[in-house]
Amino acid sequence: MRQFHTIPPFFPEKAKILILGSFPSVLSRSTGFYYGNPQNRFWRLISALAGEETPADVPTKKAFLTRRGIALWDVAESCEIDGSSDASIRGAKANPIAEMTEGLPLRALFINGGTAARLFEKLVPDKPPLPTRVLPSTSAANASRSFDMLLADWAEVRSHL
Repeated sequence: MRQFHTIPPFFPEKAKILILGSFPSVLSRSTGFYYGNPQNRFWRLISALAGEETPADVPTKKAFLTRRGIALWDVAESCEIDGSSDASIRGAKANPIAEMTEGLPLRALFINGGTAARLFEKLVPDKPPLPTRVLPSTSAANASRSFDMLLADWAEVRSHL
């Protein structure tokens, strides 16, 4: 069954970076915000890079992102997906990323994981004119990367925070 992205893009007015995922997990869709699965290491990682406590709920997550100038969105606006498995994504349609980022003070685009990168490359014809870097997925499914490895992999993000 086709699923639709129900979480609005989070673009703080003074966003410096955009982090793109693939498509929200079942838990993210149910909580109504990005990286809602507590097993996903995104919030722990990004707050460690910023030298802050890990935000615990959606309002503190939004305040953290706003304070740090981080925009969040996903590549796919809809797709067929089994549960939360990125590997099962089929028939994805892209969000209008270049259109939504036009005119924003963004300095860089970071893509969270290989599936998001493949979808971005395949489905997004007009790429935002930003330095773009693909980073290893923060998903717990990416068990080959320890938290410390992810900290090193994502270190470049720290310079934008």
